[in-house]
Amino acid sequence: MPLISLVRHGQASFGAKDYDALSPLGREQAAVVGRELARRGLRDPYLMTGTLTRQRDTARLLAAAAGFTAPVREDPRWNEYDHVALLARYTDPAPDGQADSQAVQGLLDRALAAWIEDAGDTAPDGWTAFGNGTAAALRELSTSLGQGRDAVVVTSGGVLAALCAALLSLPPAAVVALNRVTVNAGVTTLVVGRSGTSLLTFNDHAHFTGDRRELLSYR
Repeated sequence: MPLISLVRHGQASFGAKDYDALSPLGREQAAVVGRELARRGLRDPYLMTGTLTRQRDTARLLAAAAGFTAPVREDPRWNEYDHVALLARYTDPAPDGQADSQAVQGLLDRALAAWIEDAGDTAPDGWTAFGNGTAAALRELSTSLGQGRDAVVVTSGGVLAALCAALLSLPPAAVVALNRVTVNAGVTTLVVGRSGTSLLTFNDHAHFTGDRRELLSYR
């Protein structure tokens, strides 16, 4: 049965002018997860990524480290939600305009919950459109894989949380809890079977343990 490895991008550049760029740690994480995926012996992996810079660069570095030679295809439905827009819409900014990563995470949790609960929002950037888009992207990928081919998708924490909540039939609010614990360059594995696509593992980050523990990051 085909396996789909959903990889969260490496660490972005929190606090920098361009958040979407991988940090030096993020680049190293991308290479490490690439080597881990190569170790797993994936079968002729189909490579997919969103269109954000941090996703594209993670995919490129991952593929190089793994020795994957298939072209990396792009689909914006694997992109993350716009966290800056959500914070501006649903929360008050920090008094001095600055906040550390822990404070930002708290604000983001509240903004994400409010976005999900905003059932009347039918805009293209609303929760319903986001969830439907991620589900459609996964459905199309799952049906395109033959019995002897696996896939690797580089995406983001919000997409992973939305898909896993849907696959487990969890309430939408569970997305907030899942999103909070996603690890940079962690691997979530799905299996495509006769009954559909199922979740095997969520947020696997064993490749960032032991002597590589210093590479573990969440934001």
